[in-house]
Amino acid sequence: MYADTFRSPELRHEVALGVPDPFLYVEKDGQKHIMIGSMEIPRLTELGIFELHPPEEFGADELRASGRKPSEINEELRLRALRAFGVESAVVPFGFSLGVADHLRANGIELTVDRDFFDDRRRVKTQYELEGIRRAQAAAEAGMAAAADLLRRAKRSGEVLHLDGDPLTSERLKLAIAQELVAHGATADEFIVAHGGQAAVGHDMGSGPIRPGETVVIDLWPRDNESFCYADMTRTFVVGEPSDEAVEWHRLCTEALDRAVSQIRGGAPGKAIFDATCEIFEAAGYPTQRTKPAGETIADGFFHGLGHGVGLEVHEQPGMGQIADKALKAGDVVTVEPGLYRQGVGGVRLEDLVLVTEDGAENLTTFPYDLTP
Repeated sequence: MYADTFRSPELRHEVALGVPDPFLYVEKDGQKHIMIGSMEIPRLTELGIFELHPPEEFGADELRASGRKPSEINEELRLRALRAFGVESAVVPFGFSLGVADHLRANGIELTVDRDFFDDRRRVKTQYELEGIRRAQAAAEAGMAAAADLLRRAKRSGEVLHLDGDPLTSERLKLAIAQELVAHGATADEFIVAHGGQAAVGHDMGSGPIRPGETVVIDLWPRDNESFCYADMTRTFVVGEPSDEAVEWHRLCTEALDRAVSQIRGGAPGKAIFDATCEIFEAAGYPTQRTKPAGETIADGFFHGLGHGVGLEVHEQPGMGQIADKALKAGDVVTVEPGLYRQGVGGVRLEDLVLVTEDGAENLTTFPYDLTP
């Protein structure tokens, strides 16, 4: 791999430190080699698991004195290091730099992209990653509690909700959520606080004043600052009297979530769990991806997958959807997020984060499902 650990989840899984500049990482014959500048070597030395090689080992000073461009020096250093390690061919991640690959291939290094190889390495979480996921989940629940508190205290004033004399908006809820995330050592570039018709539009992040009686879908995926691991959770609220439709959506989503979690265990096919969720919604008369006409899209009912892996990416393997082709394995962390929607009106989604075990699942989410905040 040649990347930095802030943008490469594959490399962050192997090197559990934040390293902002790209460096060369090679595994060969049981040894883990890293070529990296002296600035980072002390921190990496403390981990005690890598063979560390400063660029000077491969003639960096000579190359700098030659007057070559910095890009040419870096190309030559990578090539020299790989030859010194005895690497003639290697597997690389899906996102491996095309420019780096072109140079190495032109100089006789055979590279094969193997997405499954690197995805599978990250599926079973390390203890360090699990601890980070749990911290991120605690941050998500604190953020959700802050939003629920504002909704609980809001009162109707005209057509919208007010709190302490001002309209209650998605933006105001997001600020309260963000403050809790920061207080719990987590960050999020964005998250969803969508209400009314916004809540029926996939990843509409939500905006504007909230009205009584409409559904408010809050979907949070914070990242733990220490481990760089994510959590993911969703709850749906209604301030005031929910419609009969919203109550029915919520009941069915709760039933679907409970059934799915009860079926999760090592070896369970992700698609089969998705199918069981579709059966609940289809029996109640709602469209799903399984029942839609071929070649058409659906915007109402259950129009997305049931869940996905979570770790160093918020969406990673394994999937639980119509085209999921992998069985769950002990150590996976996955979401379970059934939802029902009607365009222009709203929707309900509930999402828990679950650790797969050999004989079942540990639900990492403790926040209640109540429709009323």
